[in-house]
Amino acid sequence: MSQDLSALTDRMLLAARKAGADSADAMAVDGTSVSIDVLGGKLEHAERSEGIDIGLRVMIGQRQAVVSSSLFDDATLTTMAERAVAMAKEAPEDPYIGLADPSQFAKGWDVDALELFDPTAEPKAAELEDDAKRAEASALAQDGINQVQSASAGYGRRRIHLATSNGFSGGYRRSSRSLSCVAIAGEGSAMERDYFGESRIFQNELPSAEDVGRIAAERTIARAGARRPKTGSYPVIFDERIASSLIGHLLVASNGSMIARGSSWLMGKLGEQILPSGLSITENPHRPRISGSKPFDGEGLPTAPRDIVRDGVLQSWTLDLANARKLGLESTASASRGTSGPPGPSVSNIALTQGDRSLQDLMKEMGTGLWITSMIGSTINPNTGDYSRGASGIWVENGEPQYAINECTVAGNLLDMLPRIQPANDARAHLSRVVPSLLVEGLILAGD
Repeated sequence: MSQDLSALTDRMLLAARKAGADSADAMAVDGTSVSIDVLGGKLEHAERSEGIDIGLRVMIGQRQAVVSSSLFDDATLTTMAERAVAMAKEAPEDPYIGLADPSQFAKGWDVDALELFDPTAEPKAAELEDDAKRAEASALAQDGINQVQSASAGYGRRRIHLATSNGFSGGYRRSSRSLSCVAIAGEGSAMERDYFGESRIFQNELPSAEDVGRIAAERTIARAGARRPKTGSYPVIFDERIASSLIGHLLVASNGSMIARGSSWLMGKLGEQILPSGLSITENPHRPRISGSKPFDGEGLPTAPRDIVRDGVLQSWTLDLANARKLGLESTASASRGTSGPPGPSVSNIALTQGDRSLQDLMKEMGTGLWITSMIGSTINPNTGDYSRGASGIWVENGEPQYAINECTVAGNLLDMLPRIQPANDARAHLSRVVPSLLVEGLILAGD
């Protein structure tokens, strides 16, 4: 019989009060996950995990401590609470911590409208194995592919419940079904690999295993014969599958914890133009069937759509309660937390305004430059926005793809790059981060 998570968090809060906590919040996460890996048409690895993780945050005045466990008997809860209180008494004071006021709590949310859970029965391990085998076979059927590094299928479901000592209690559940494949072409120093994978909340929306394997293979074949580009200044297109990483650097820099520490290249930029006019970055935690959606944040505040950037102008930081108090602002209901740590700010679902041109149109405008399809490593100076990352992709001349590129570095400064981005219209709407391919002029490529 499944555990009543609401009752469990109530027991945790009661234990905290008995141990002497002034206030507390408790989280319980009940999860099941299944993963299957195949190799050479045979099962290579199978894993299933089930369990409950619990976390308790207690506050004594302006001091706090967090403890977690995977056991939840009465003796464990008592011990957890006593240890948390003892730890909190020794912790440094923080004038900004504290629970939300009850008037701020989310009320009357409609979690069913978010469609975060697929009621379809959990797939049998044999079904997941068959998915992975079919993806592998599809990749191997493509000319030029000589092996598959891995083909994996998985399923997961979770229940999450949060409760506070001053009256909030709420929970929801999630599910996911995933499939991925990594294909390899060539041998020795000429070996190249690439991948494709998808994850969906509803199992019937997942692409077919044959499509997953085929796309992984096509991406790999396109990398065959890769060479290094000439060093110089060139326009660059960030392919849709990695363009969200570029916008991700902006999201990190606008995180309230970075601003409160004074360690962000966006310091002093609130209300200023940081993207081209006409482009916005919106956050919408209420998109149905999207993995980042949630009815309330990690402190029980009601989530709501907001503009992070509107018409190119930076509108707000991403804030939880503590960082909002530090900055003299209001929380954006962006608190995120697990069972082993206190809340911290993070974004949910975001979308960048799409353009009206295709990827091919951007290539024609670019003329000669690099279409980046994969990136490795990351050197981002958090204070200046200096940007340098390893990249590979396809070299474009006269607007047409020519040959594969690898072992190069692309560099610039985010404060210069972001105001010059030009979006395509190819973003995938089912992702939590909906960001199209992006053209950026005048970056430095380091190759031969």
